[in-house]
Amino acid sequence: MPRPDLTLTPAGPALAPRYRTHPTEPPRNRTHPAPVSRNPYLRLFAIPGARAFTAGNMAARLPMGMFGISAVIMVAARYDSYALAGAVTATALGAGALTGPWIARLIDRYGQARVAVPAAVHAVLGRVLLVLCVHERAPVWTLFAVTALTATLPNTGGMSRARWAHLLRGDPESLHTANSFEQAADELCFMLGPVLAALLCSALFPEAGTLVAAVLCLAGILLFTAQRATEPPVAPRTSHCSPLRAPGMAPLLAVFLATGAVFGAMEVVALAYVDGPLAGPVLALQAAGSCAAGLLYGRVRRTARLPACLAAMTALMTVPLLAATTGSLPALAAALLVAGMATAPTMVTGTGLVQRLTPESQLNEGMTLAVTALLAGVSAGSAAGGWAADHSPFPAFGFLLPPAAALLALALALCAATGPDRRADRRRFPPGPDGRA
Repeated sequence: MPRPDLTLTPAGPALAPRYRTHPTEPPRNRTHPAPVSRNPYLRLFAIPGARAFTAGNMAARLPMGMFGISAVIMVAARYDSYALAGAVTATALGAGALTGPWIARLIDRYGQARVAVPAAVHAVLGRVLLVLCVHERAPVWTLFAVTALTATLPNTGGMSRARWAHLLRGDPESLHTANSFEQAADELCFMLGPVLAALLCSALFPEAGTLVAAVLCLAGILLFTAQRATEPPVAPRTSHCSPLRAPGMAPLLAVFLATGAVFGAMEVVALAYVDGPLAGPVLALQAAGSCAAGLLYGRVRRTARLPACLAAMTALMTVPLLAATTGSLPALAAALLVAGMATAPTMVTGTGLVQRLTPESQLNEGMTLAVTALLAGVSAGSAAGGWAADHSPFPAFGFLLPPAAALLALALALCAATGPDRRADRRRFPPGPDGRA
């Protein structure tokens, strides 16, 4: 039992017990302990405030899968040019890759609520201006100028992972579960986002997808940042250098770059191979496999090493290649589902390494650097996949690229994890909670 604080009260000289317990301290009832769920996800969301900030973050993250395809549909509809639509979307992606680490650095320095809200408002206003320009068929140069204004959108996934890292300090198993959930949430949003955007643009009007995404994004950011109790405090900066200079970070970002190329190449190659209304649903199976694998991986106590995950990805990415050689669409759909199951464990393991390599005061910046490297890899993989689709000597030729990129990522991880001495190895890839890298 907590010890009573016996003090005089204003009402009189009577002794009034006032029980003081830490707000996060569990009740110390030794005779009737509170039941603890065996499900790690139920334990995760039993943390006060976890459900609220997760709901806001999911609402803000869903538009990330909507903005790209919505922009392509509305620009192509008004200007009758898919080339222009692709160039505008690529401009938004490139500008976001440049500004993302700077926005994350400001978040680390001043806090999530103080930076994320004005940054999100600025980005949403940029999206609204883009809608107005497209609707009025403004000169082409204005589309690129306005698109650059949308580059201030904060990395909501990184902010959510930073909150879990703060709430679950000293509990590596629960943090592993949280990272797995976040990866599954990413896959779910990027699976449902394009479908929702295409439905809105076709059922209502071409700009509907962008407008709905903008409203969802701003509302989600406001709800997320309103949960101040779970916001990580601004930690004193222990280093004035970028997390990019942290030992082991540069090789790990190279691995993220090659891994992104796997995703970008697979998406474009699969779309070119199917080439029809079934392309979207077939490709969504890869995200569905990753989402399911992420949730299952979160229940595993012992995490795998990054080279092992990449080796499994290399092997599973050959399955769509074998299925494509048969010419069977159902076989390709099943192969993409299986191949997607290697995505989440690889990303969860890589994310965990970023969290351990990055100083606490720069965690948002470190996570954003990883996302930037991944997106750069997606862009490179998409370009390579498009070239392969146009110059393919046989139908399944493009499906050689994803396993080749996965093999490159595996080689980079093995090179980074081996060195002249054991101490260098531990600096490059520090061991996890179970002693494994």
